[in-house]
Formats: sequence, structure tokens, C-alpha cells
Amino acid sequence: MKALLVLEDGFALEGRSFTGDFETGGEVIFTTGMTGYQEVLTDPSYYGQMVCMTYPLVGNYGISHNDMESARVHCSAFLVKECCKKPSNWQSVMTLPQFLQKYDTPGMEGLDTRALTRHLRCHGAMRGMISTEELDPAALRAKVLEQPTMKGRNLVPFVAATKVYTWRDNQPQEVCLNLDGTYAWQGTGVPLLVYDFGIKWNILRCLCSAGFEPLAVPPSFTAQEARGTGAKGIFLSNGPGDPATLTAEISLVRELVGMFPVTGICLGHQLLGHALGGRTDKLKFGHHGCNHPVKDLTSGRIEISSQNHGFHVVLDGVHDVIPTHVNLNDNTLEGLRHTTLPVMSVQYHPEAAAGPHDGQYLFERFRRLVCEATA
Repeated sequence: MKALLVLEDGFALEGRSFTGDFETGGEVIFTTGMTGYQEVLTDPSYYGQMVCMTYPLVGNYGISHNDMESARVHCSAFLVKECCKKPSNWQSVMTLPQFLQKYDTPGMEGLDTRALTRHLRCHGAMRGMISTEELDPAALRAKVLEQPTMKGRNLVPFVAATKVYTWRDNQPQEVCLNLDGTYAWQGTGVPLLVYDFGIKWNILRCLCSAGFEPLAVPPSFTAQEARGTGAKGIFLSNGPGDPATLTAEISLVRELVGMFPVTGICLGHQLLGHALGGRTDKLKFGHHGCNHPVKDLTSGRIEISSQNHGFHVVLDGVHDVIPTHVNLNDNTLEGLRHTTLPVMSVQYHPEAAAGPHDGQYLFERFRRLVCEATA
């Protein structure tokens, strides 16, 4: 079935649908991972985006129950050069087209993903639409221009937790707080309150492996409620959208910093940057993929990292906050630490399930920070 992709600047590519009829829009970005397409699809940070895979063949190992990063697909559409319809993997329970159809997510193949990636690198990530119904480029572009831009969009409410839960038996399990607001910690690790803005499940797995007992709460959970749980530290999760729009959450983080040791990843890092006096700027085409070089300034070690963000933190003129990690491709900030408070965060994803695993030491660094601050 013929399909058309049109970007807001008029750039157009033809392809075909492998999921049925569709017409949808979003910010068009590309990711450079050769594997991990299921993790990409189920990462809540991709909400509102149409994702182009730069690796040409996608779907060859199918879909596995073990590779879910959340309960559903979150991206607006999936753009690939070639979709494998007959996967070969003993863990596969369904094909990529079946998986996308299950969650009503359009899939488009046959388009020139190299040309699309080059265009986005040259001109930046931008709004776009794909359609099997409207095949006139000018008419579809008119619809694209009616779409909101990613800058200025608060997307956290679409993916964040709405109830308190814990991670048990390799899955989220809803729990209740006591009437006085305390929580009956099980004693399996350092009590850690996790603010879920759209968390990836492997972050919770890694926190458990690092010696934490995570209790996840919605973004509306107040600082006073956080104190009442008896947690020893705070973790701020990843999530989608423009961090500058999250004014209530930034104010909350500012309160939490004065009460707890605080750490965060991705959006959590960006919220900390705002709370500590910095700002966030939009990247030209974002960092999305599994091969981004990062330098740990505290050790001089070079890591290959997994990344997924369209905004970055700028600390110009901010006192008492120092960079700990920097991106070697464009010198943007990838990590920070407060000089007097027990606060640290990173922009990239040390929990990357599909790899690389160079940054997993950060979970142990998080634990030491919390333990030293509360000893």
C-alpha cells in the first residue's frame, strides 16, 4: 500500500505501509542503533515522535516479552528501509508488523532512510506527517504545518505514572502507602523514591541490581509526601517533551534538592539543570542511538553511550554546579554534580538494555552518593 512522508519544509519521500491505512504526524527524528528497535518503540521518551531507523533491515529478530521498556508502544510512527516479516529468534512471540498493529502504530517502509537522515542532519529535526490517504505532497504539507512543534510541548502527562508502584518479580506492582503516608519498605535495598515521568523499565531493574529498593511515584507527589515515605534518596526518570514547560516539576525538584540526595537520568537531568539555575536548549537533530562517545571528566574515561534526547542542559553562569560528563561529538553537557549538595545526574542512558553497558557504573555511583549523604 503506497504511503507518503512530507516534512514541514516540503521534503517528501514515497514508501509503503506495512501496518495498514494511516495518517499521523509528529516530530521526525532518526536513531542510529543497529539493534534495540523494540526498546526504541516502547521507550516513553519517544512519545510524539516519528522514528526513522538508520540501519536498513529492521524486525529480523521479532518481538520478545523480555525486551519491553514499558507496557506499550509510544512513538507516533516507525520509518524503516525494509521491514522483516519473517523473524528468526527463539524468543520471538510476534512479528514487528503485528506488534505495531497491536498498538495502532503506523509503520512505513521502502522510503530512502539515508536521504531522510541526511536531510534531518542538515536541516534539523522537524514536524512531519505520513499518510496512505493523502498522497498529494502540497496538501499533506499543509496538514504538517498545523501540527505543534516539540519545543513548548509538555508530554509528560501522556506517559507518566498515575499511581504508586514498586518493581517486584520483574514487573511493576501497584502498592499502597500507610494512612500516615509512610511506606512499608521490604528491606531489599536502600529506600529510593523514583519520580516516574515516563521511565524505562530497565532503569528500575538496574536500580534494584545496584542495591536500591525503588518506590515509583507520579510527578504530582509532593516534597512533603516524599519525606513522609521514609525514602533515603530521590531518583528523577527520563521522559518526553520540552523540559522547560514542566514548571511545577522544576519547582518540586528545587524543593527536593534541599531535602534529599537527588540523582536523575535524561529528563530528570534536565529538570535538575533548571532547578539549579540552568536552562535547556533544543538540539539541532538530537542525540538518538547506541554509539555516542562521552567523556567522564572525573576519571578521563571515554564511554560509548546510548542516548535519546532532543534538548540539552546549559549551565552558563550557574554557581556551585560543575560538569562531570561531556559529549565528544558536539561538546554538550552529559552530566553534572553540585559542589556542596548530594546531587548528580547524567543526560545519557547507563541502563541501555541493548547496549552499550559502559555507563552502568553510574548506578553504583548513585548508591554511594545516597549512602554517604545519609550515613
